Order: sequence, then structure tokens, then C-alpha cells
Amino acid sequence: MLVDTFGRSITYLRISVTDRCNLRCVYCMPPDGVDWQPHPTIMRYEEIAEVVRVAAEHGVREVRLTGGEPLVRKDITELVRLIANTPGVEDVSLTTNALLLENLAGPLAQAGLKRVNVSLDTLDAQKFAHITRGGSFERSWRGILAAEAAGLRPVKINSVAMRGVNDDELAALAGLTLERDWHVRFIELMPVKNQALWGEGFPPPQAAYLSIQEMLKILEPLGLEAVEKTVGSGPAREFRLHGAKGRVGFISPVGEHFCQFCNRLRLTADGNLRPCLLSDVEIPLLDTLRAGGDILPLLQRAVGMKPESHELDQSHAPKGRTMMQIGG
Repeated sequence: MLVDTFGRSITYLRISVTDRCNLRCVYCMPPDGVDWQPHPTIMRYEEIAEVVRVAAEHGVREVRLTGGEPLVRKDITELVRLIANTPGVEDVSLTTNALLLENLAGPLAQAGLKRVNVSLDTLDAQKFAHITRGGSFERSWRGILAAEAAGLRPVKINSVAMRGVNDDELAALAGLTLERDWHVRFIELMPVKNQALWGEGFPPPQAAYLSIQEMLKILEPLGLEAVEKTVGSGPAREFRLHGAKGRVGFISPVGEHFCQFCNRLRLTADGNLRPCLLSDVEIPLLDTLRAGGDILPLLQRAVGMKPESHELDQSHAPKGRTMMQIGG
């Protein structure tokens, strides 16, 4: 089994299948954009499947596909099928902006996908276009409804809470859980190569950070009721509005970091194992894989290099990649 030096069992692998995205969210991509990885350096599906096979043989049970935007990659349902059919894998999920989900939700579910997490920071179409630099709220919403109809439940909505951007909508977003069995999770803004000014109409990035304590204060009038953690809730602290069908969660890597429970590794689209989201340390894997070498020692090395916790409180933030290049 894959166990790090602090006794944490690694059972969860997050895989970025592409660094490309059909949105340009201000907190995820710098104003001047990024250089895409050339096609030959991106992992092929059979290579990703081989990493999953080896990881699953040594205790990994959950796999999440991310990007960039994973649905922009051609034939993504085939990768889902490969992973879902891997012995030992019990759960396959995907994080998406849902712009392409309306037509793909059904095929993805049939291929073995269990759940989706949808990035949605606002319910206002104009603000959505502003935050995403041109995205369509209506297309994303149709994708969310299609996911629910396809049985990809519970639908999880991930909202990055930002002062001066969407802090006035936290109650409305939480209210989505009243009538539907959706899980809305508010995420603290993380300083991952996003500290350059976001553009007109946005606060300075350093001023946009909203702590979990401030979020809870804003939502206090709603009467949040704490609930027990559920399988698949990950690091979220979960609550329920009175009488609601769904749940409200908070993910606080900065205000109340949860590193002591971290059970994951990340694999970048260009084949690097990343022991910690908030550290630039990476272990190259792709050359060994393409040469037919044994990748288990590289997985073990990555697990062994997992830090006890991130060092954001010491101003040690990652500088090598943007969030969209890591996969979140």
C-alpha cells in the first residue's frame, strides 16, 4: 500500500487530462494567458490507464479527472471507461465547468462516471461572463441539469468565495440545496500563481481572500446545521440548511488547513506526479513510462515526498504552474 512518512494512506489520485480550457477564469488563468503544452508531451489515454492500474494495485480507490477542462479532450468517455474498468478502482469522478456537459453527461455515466463537481461561482449570467472572461452561464446550467438527469449524483457545485466578487451571493448559492439534493461547497481562494491584477471591476487578488470564518458569519442567518461527514465529502466541513435536501460544505486550505487528512496524489497532464497541490515539487513519470520502465518506485517516491502540511502561512506558495495547469 502507498503510505506516506506521516502514516497517511494514499487512496485518491487526481489526474489532469489536459491543461487546456474553454474558459479563462480570473483566479485560475493569468491575464496574459499561458502557453499550452505541445501535444506530444500530453499523456495518452493508455498511459494514464497504466498509471491508474499500478496505483490501484497499491491501494488507490478513487480517481478524479480534472483539467484545464477535461471535457475539451477528445473521446474523454473512453478514458472514463478504461479507468472505471480497472480492478480496484471504486469511484471515478470529474471536475468540470459544465459548458460541454449537456451532451456528454449521459455517455459519461454509461462509461462508468459516478459524480461530477461543477465549478460555478455565481448565479448571475453577466457576472459569470465577467469572472470567466466570456463564458455562458446558461450553457453551464444546462450541463448541471443534464448531469442530474443522467444520475451523476449528488451534483456538487464548487464556488470559490471572493470578497468583492461573489460574497453577496453566498446565501443564494447555498439556497440551491433547499429543493435539490445538490452539495454546494465554498472554497477559499488559494494563492496559486494568481496574484497579478485580474482586470477592471475586480478587487486586488490579495484583498479578495475570504476566510471560512467570514463565510460562516455571512451565512449565519441561514441557520446552518452541522452534519456528519459522508463518503466522498473529502476535506469539506458539511452543514445543512433546515429542511434542505442537499448540503453546504466549506473547503478551507488556508483558514483551517486539513493537510493531516490528505490522502491524495496528483498527476499533471504532462506526466508529473505532484505530492502536494500547494508545492512546486514534482516527480517526472512520463519518460519512464514511455521507456517501459517500472513506475511504482516513482509513485512511492512521490508519496514519500508528501509534506506534513503546506507552508502558505510562511508565504511559500507555488510559483511554477497556474491552478488550471495543476488540475486543482
